[in-house]
Amino acid sequence: MKENMIKYKDDVEAVKFLKQSVHGLRKEIGKIIVGQEDTINHLLLALLSRGHCLLIGVPGLAKTLLVKTLAEVLDLSFNRIQFTPDLMPSDITGTEILELDQTTNQRIFKFIKGPVFTNIILADEINRTPPKTQAALLEAMQERQVTAAGNKYTLQDPFFVLATQNPIEQEGTYPLPEAQLDRFMFNIWLDYPSSEEEVMIVKNTTSQYEPKVQKILNAEQIIYFQDLVRKVPVADNVIEYAVRLANYTRPNGSSTKFIKDSINWGAGPRASQFLILASKANAVINGSFTPSIEDVKKVALPILRHRIIPTFNAEAEGITSADIVKKVLEEVN
Repeated sequence: MKENMIKYKDDVEAVKFLKQSVHGLRKEIGKIIVGQEDTINHLLLALLSRGHCLLIGVPGLAKTLLVKTLAEVLDLSFNRIQFTPDLMPSDITGTEILELDQTTNQRIFKFIKGPVFTNIILADEINRTPPKTQAALLEAMQERQVTAAGNKYTLQDPFFVLATQNPIEQEGTYPLPEAQLDRFMFNIWLDYPSSEEEVMIVKNTTSQYEPKVQKILNAEQIIYFQDLVRKVPVADNVIEYAVRLANYTRPNGSSTKFIKDSINWGAGPRASQFLILASKANAVINGSFTPSIEDVKKVALPILRHRIIPTFNAEAEGITSADIVKKVLEEVN
């Protein structure tokens, strides 16, 4: 950390360096991942904001490859956990074993750390495992520590969780409750690639093409930039706009008939906090020193989408939470 503090003589220089680094990150990730620019951008924003992401997409859209590549270019440790119905909380957090102390000849308990002790975790198909195991990961996400046998173990920093869900196969799943969904900063939907992108994907993956990516940042630099994002000043009118957006998604927060008829529950205060944090990060990676209302608008959809519960009538008419967010953005000034 001290080396980084010396490297950047002031915050202006640090912002310029981060902007250049993000450009380099996108270029390196682009060697392996075709398209998905918005997804990559949202992942970087969440990482810089110390948030977590929920990735939703059908199989075969390179979710695992994307996260693995991100960890590689950031020089961060990476673990993938495949969530299954028989997965136990200790399979994630770690477990205590009884072993013999060679010096005292006494039997002692030793804690063996689980896969959660890493920088980046891919929680694959998080809705495939029972709530008790889901809660073990979500507790680590929020508290950034693990408790075992009364002892607390701090997780590595930076700590970044990316959970995936398959939207088309819900049989035998355990949907995340709203309170746990709210822990995720972004809800990112991955769409199919365009025809041109798919041609490039097929060419790259069916040949001897083996791209090598360069490491652009490291853990110490990421922690420095996470602190930098927190220091970014925000004008009162931008904060007020973010709060109005979140408030407008609540049935009692809007006078518009469409909103009242379409929403059962809206976004809570955590949404307002995430809107400002993400807009700060978005401003910084684009070389700005303070976020604008446009920055808030750019991050509103993935932040608000999973915090809105449409009414039964809205769902029957095919109105999704994304449609509601777009409507809210049109109406709130």
